[in-house]
Amino acid sequence: MEIAGETERKYDVPTEFRLPDLSGKAGISSADGAETYELDATYFDTDELTLMSNRRTLRRRTGGSDAGWHLKTPGDGTSRTEHRVPLDGAVDVVPAELAGQVRAIVRRAELRPIARLRTHRVETPLRDADGHTLALVAQDQVIAETDGHEQRWQEVEVELVDGGPKLLAAVEKVLLKAGATPAEGPSKVARALGNRPVPPAPGKIKNPVLRYVKEQRDAITGFDPGVRRGDPESVHKMRVGTRRLRSTLKTFKRSFPDDADLGDELKWLADLLGQVRDGQVQEGKLLAGLDEAGEQFQPVAARIREHLDKQVAEGRAALDEALESERYLTLLDRIDRLAAQTTVEDDPVRRARRSLAKADGLLDEALAHGEDHELHDARKAYKRARYAVEVFADGKPGKQLVDALTDLQDVLGAHQDSVVARELLHELGQDSFWFGVLWARQEQVGKDTYQELPVVVETSRKGSLRRWLD
Repeated sequence: MEIAGETERKYDVPTEFRLPDLSGKAGISSADGAETYELDATYFDTDELTLMSNRRTLRRRTGGSDAGWHLKTPGDGTSRTEHRVPLDGAVDVVPAELAGQVRAIVRRAELRPIARLRTHRVETPLRDADGHTLALVAQDQVIAETDGHEQRWQEVEVELVDGGPKLLAAVEKVLLKAGATPAEGPSKVARALGNRPVPPAPGKIKNPVLRYVKEQRDAITGFDPGVRRGDPESVHKMRVGTRRLRSTLKTFKRSFPDDADLGDELKWLADLLGQVRDGQVQEGKLLAGLDEAGEQFQPVAARIREHLDKQVAEGRAALDEALESERYLTLLDRIDRLAAQTTVEDDPVRRARRSLAKADGLLDEALAHGEDHELHDARKAYKRARYAVEVFADGKPGKQLVDALTDLQDVLGAHQDSVVARELLHELGQDSFWFGVLWARQEQVGKDTYQELPVVVETSRKGSLRRWLD
């Protein structure tokens, strides 16, 4: 699957419209060499037009220079992201790669043809003095067929290639002066369907707990496509979303009495994501610097890489299977219902205070005993406490406390990573000398991070950072 950004503007034009001279504008040296295409596109969506409601369009198009299956998704600002796959397989079955990219949105609904658009396109490149294409101007005559109804219109699209926003603005000025007007709808298929449906404007959720729940729901579904593509950052962020939501259910359990078992399902998903993510992180840390450390370490590096790559591959396979399962879709349904809740307990801030106090107590005991497993328990408690504090941390003191707890959690996390790394090295290397050298390195990491704890603990417990919770 190819992925590319797309920045374009669309204009409605009258039947007699002629493309004005655009040379000399915003670095445009020439506007000639037009090519003509006959495009035939079938658009797919659910019966409820779920994709369009979520600002996505899915089509199969023949003709032109980019014939294939195209999925357009929201990008940054005025841009969009286009996912493309070749014209292989059945004409009326959406390729699995693209269907997966919208699975979290459409769930179990069938994707079926909803419109056919045939377009006669005259495409003119706008080039600079060196011959580089800055933008493409497409003059389109469109015939749209929807449920036996036919519509016709003309429009102009201006799509950036190597040009920038100033070029778009300059071209628009000329086009408007020549009789063009901003397009009636966001896309051809939206216009064909009567410019419906319009995505509802998200209302502001006043209750911070419910707002936090919705943010995590949006993170889980929003990073789903990237996880399916194997993007490590999406795996990490989706996992964080599941952990935050699970932690919220535990901390504010009186607000969600009917969803106690939902935490188990979130843990199931987080564990699957973790099997992929943890192997990637461990490999990066254990192999850092080994390429320059000498030939004697290369067999060690190879064995570590082989072991962790296998772990990640197995985790990837299990995760891919899970994301297509009914269990996962049911989990998304339940999270939706959770995000639609309207009431919570009267004093949720008290839960955050208690969560933080519990973490403090566990860490004090761990420091007194010097036991790694107790430090790990304290780390998990602080993670839950930080998530609880995040719910209410709108002002400066709240954000400073979140930052301080993050620093503390990071130190505890680095210490725990060293413990896990030593266990792995012992398992893989047994009596090997060079594995022992790496084990000693990780032991030193554990000692160093332990020495860092007093400073970050003191900072996280400053009264000026915590007073707002009282």
